[in-house]
Amino acid sequence: MKILLKLLKQTANIIVLSFLMVNIMNTASNSLIAAEFQKGMCYATWDKDSFGTPQSEEALKMLKNMGVEYVQINVTEYQNTYNSTTIKATDLTPSVESIKTAIKVAHKLGLKVMLKPHIDLIDNVDGTYWRADIGFNTEEDWQTWFKQYEQFITKYARIAAETNTEIFSVGTELSFTTQRSDHWKNIIASVKKVYNGKLIYAANWDEYRQIQFWENLDYVGIDAYFPLTYKENPTIEDIKQGWEKWRIEIETFATEVSKPIIFTELGYASTLTAASEPWANAKTGNADTILQANCYKAFFETIWKCPWLKGVYWWHFSPTVNGGGINNRQFTPLNKPSADILKQHYTDRTSSINAGLTKEIDSKFDMLNKKTSFNKDGLYSIKEKKDKDRKINN
Repeated sequence: MKILLKLLKQTANIIVLSFLMVNIMNTASNSLIAAEFQKGMCYATWDKDSFGTPQSEEALKMLKNMGVEYVQINVTEYQNTYNSTTIKATDLTPSVESIKTAIKVAHKLGLKVMLKPHIDLIDNVDGTYWRADIGFNTEEDWQTWFKQYEQFITKYARIAAETNTEIFSVGTELSFTTQRSDHWKNIIASVKKVYNGKLIYAANWDEYRQIQFWENLDYVGIDAYFPLTYKENPTIEDIKQGWEKWRIEIETFATEVSKPIIFTELGYASTLTAASEPWANAKTGNADTILQANCYKAFFETIWKCPWLKGVYWWHFSPTVNGGGINNRQFTPLNKPSADILKQHYTDRTSSINAGLTKEIDSKFDMLNKKTSFNKDGLYSIKEKKDKDRKINN
């Protein structure tokens, strides 16, 4: 009888433990399911007043019409070099007044807001250093920088609190500094003292798995500039195949972290290297809006409906409705085929395809492809241009 009672007690304990584990797993799963999907756009300027202009309001209206529901306000302050310990606003930093105006207008239009401060380097030394390299040789310098960073980030956290901003980013792509997890936990605690909304950190694509403070935040943020293919003139299938490795990696990570995952940045310049170096700015060379659009398509056809993804913010839109276009090499989707692709999926995420809009987009692609057959600068690849020049010279 004693043995039977002991077995029954052990069985009861196993049942209770199993019940608790199922509840814990269901709670985590339900929190991920309940997270609202963020159809976002990064909204950036390097001007003091642009966020506060009538043109900015028109740009936000355009984003609303494209199906954007979350706008990410990007604000940049600076330090001189990667090992400087002073962070400061410059003439390229949007004013506090203009930031508040942009958030107010976005809310008036029914858009939700993420405020995401950045740090950039004024002097990147040999051209290779950037914010991910910020770091120091002495403990004294580390302490000084983190005190500066706390002042910097809590200033914007207060703005987020005053404007009822829905989400606040505590940092962006500061890969070397995030190895100091205890310092970052202190930063997050300081932010929580002045702001009680949702918090995120925007990790670089090669950084997110090393972060040790995700449990202190509401979301995992990834600036998703994953290299997809090194093929010259890649097809959509080449680009889609390039996502497979990263999809599996993130999916595995998602089961470990049990947090909603947001692509805090994703974008492609209109260049020939968009799929191989998605992070690269386009300073020279020919525009390639077709490749940019194909990169957009590949994302929407592979990652868009992954259950672990709870939002994406495209890089980027400026406070204007003018510019962009098929000769523009930059990241903006404005007046390019990629804007139509984005609108298609943002306005109809529940179905796999919007036939009418898809037909319109395909028609625009055909027209653009026909235009690229003409000898007009910026509308064909560098290889095609070299071939044409060779024929002319011969």
